[in-house]
Parts: sequence; structure tokens; C-alpha cells
Amino acid sequence: MAEPAIAARGTVPPVSPMAIRPFVVCGVRRETRDTFTLELESAEGGPAPRFLPGQFNMLYAFGVGEIPISISGDPTRRGPLTHTVRTVGVVTRAMERLEPGGVLGVRGPYGEGWPVEDAAGADVVVVAGGIGLAPLRPVVLSVLAERERYGRVALLYGARSPKDILFRAELRRWRSAFHMDVEVTVDRGDRTWRGDVGVVTRLVPRAPFDPARTVAMICGPEIMMRFAAQELVRRGVARDAIWVSTERNMKCGVGLCGHCQHGPLFVCKDGPVFRYDRVETLLSKREI
Repeated sequence: MAEPAIAARGTVPPVSPMAIRPFVVCGVRRETRDTFTLELESAEGGPAPRFLPGQFNMLYAFGVGEIPISISGDPTRRGPLTHTVRTVGVVTRAMERLEPGGVLGVRGPYGEGWPVEDAAGADVVVVAGGIGLAPLRPVVLSVLAERERYGRVALLYGARSPKDILFRAELRRWRSAFHMDVEVTVDRGDRTWRGDVGVVTRLVPRAPFDPARTVAMICGPEIMMRFAAQELVRRGVARDAIWVSTERNMKCGVGLCGHCQHGPLFVCKDGPVFRYDRVETLLSKREI
């Protein structure tokens, strides 16, 4: 049977919505003091499942629990499944202790992806805050793989401090290759930092893009996404050309538990990526 094609938006379905498949850890990389990346290969053999930029998997630490984590790997290559995880609770602490050869359960991929295909021909602005760069990394890799299909590309990234910057080597490569404009800022600098200091939204007014032909994608803390979207609108970007990820508060991944329901929307099924004009009012509410 032929593999499902990767579309602009939509879901690459798992074999069964609730099927947990064993995956073996084949690589572990420390990103920051509280963030790490796991690379996973199927314990049953065969390639990892295809995924769309912006989709997520449910990762199960056996005997501990299950959490949703966005896929941070390269969707243009059939390599290991890649997830970048911040240590914030008992499940992620158990995952942090895994070494090569360890086993995790995986369900997915689930959810709607970023509009990478729909952005062809437009300028692309990616705005990320903290761990929000991980779900947006597949967008950047997809765009760079077919760079000629897009206009100007800008990545605006904010971290708490220089020590909290994700994917440092990759950011340097992206900036030095001149394929895109990369700007990084931190909330608090130190004696080694020579870059911008301040919130990431301060980078929007000077970013090089044409607002009339721009597609913007934002991921990070809710308050950062809200103000970044407002700043983009102030620049002239249309509300229906701005996309945000609301992946927090998901639990089951398939819309059964209702944990991530907000009005008529289920984040896990209808998102986690939404057009800004659909969720603008939700972003102003606490804990969404």
C-alpha cells in the first residue's frame, strides 16, 4: 500500500488511533539545562511514520505516564522520530533518564500541521519563544529544503537567557548560509551575550518581510503568541495569514477525554495549529 502523501494541512493517520508502538531510543542530546532531544527508532523495524510539520505524538514512559510532544525532526527525511522535550514533570523526568537502548511507547502522529505548502510563493515569518522553537523546527527545515518556492524567510527567536537557546549550532548554520534572516533575543543577557536583549516581539517591527504577502507561524507561551500576533497585525499582516500552536493542555490526543476542549474546538483534533483569527479570543484567556 502506498504511503500517505504529505499535504499542506491535514493528518497523516496512525495505523490505529490508540495503538501504542514500542520505539527504541537511538540517540540522546542535551540541548539546555532543562531540555533534551530524543531520537527514536521503531522496535518493530521499518521506517518511522511520516508526519506533517506541527503534528505531535503521544509519548508513553512505561509505568509512569503519557504526554503529548510535538515532533521536532525533519519531515523531508525518513530518519528517526525526533522529539525535543523540556523537563517539567514526572513523565518528562523519566524520559530525561533514558539512555540509548531504552524504550518508549509512541502513539501518533496526530493533529493539524503548519501551512507550509500554502505558504509557497509568500514571505514566511517564524516567531518562536523558548521551547516553541522545537515545533517550528520542521517548518524551517521544510522551507529550506525547497527554498526557491518561498519569498523572504525570517526566523525571530526569543529565549530566557543565552544558556536557554535551543539548537545553537543549527541557528548559526541557518544564519551563516544566507538562506534566511535569523534574529535571536534573550530576556536576560550575561557577560558573554552580544545580541539583542528584550522580548521577541520587539524583533517584529524590523524584520524583513512584505506584510501584504506574508504567512506567519508562531509558537511559544500564550502571552508571547498573543503579543507577537498583535505586533504582526500592526505591521499589516492579515489575521487569517497568522497561525499559532495551542498544544498545551492536551491529554489523550484523540478528542475523547475533553481535557483540551475550548468551546467547539478540540486542540488535539482541530489543532494544535490554528489560524489566529479562529482562536484570537481564546488566547486572551488564562491557561489556554
